[in-house]
Amino acid sequence: MRLALDEAHKAADEGEIPIGCVVVCRDRIVARSHNLTETLCDVTAHAEMQAITAAANTLGGKYLTDCTLYVTVEPCPMCAGALGWSQIPRIVYGCSDEKRGYRLYAPRVLHPKSNVTSGILEEECRQLMLDFFRNRR
Repeated sequence: MRLALDEAHKAADEGEIPIGCVVVCRDRIVARSHNLTETLCDVTAHAEMQAITAAANTLGGKYLTDCTLYVTVEPCPMCAGALGWSQIPRIVYGCSDEKRGYRLYAPRVLHPKSNVTSGILEEECRQLMLDFFRNRR
């Protein structure tokens, strides 16, 4: 999760919403990413979407069945849907997203065998988001 937080800080430095993501496969990092929605002018360029694509390219296949995804904020429904399609078995996130998180809108969108762990470095992840939006307003 620390590496995902590093990615989130990169996003903030670039004026992006500070969400970072890392995909690990068999104890090896296969993808690192952060939000790029502003940079790419693409509303789908969330950290998780970037990480899924990078991991699939690195591994040479669309299914991430041996991977764990670490992300600083609870995935939105779009990202959770993509994670479901990737068949990723484990998702770990820092803080909840009470306004746009998948649990609010689509709690069953993940793959049925996926395990979710939340609250890892929760306060650091939350504080980064709060500071970013406080400075923007």
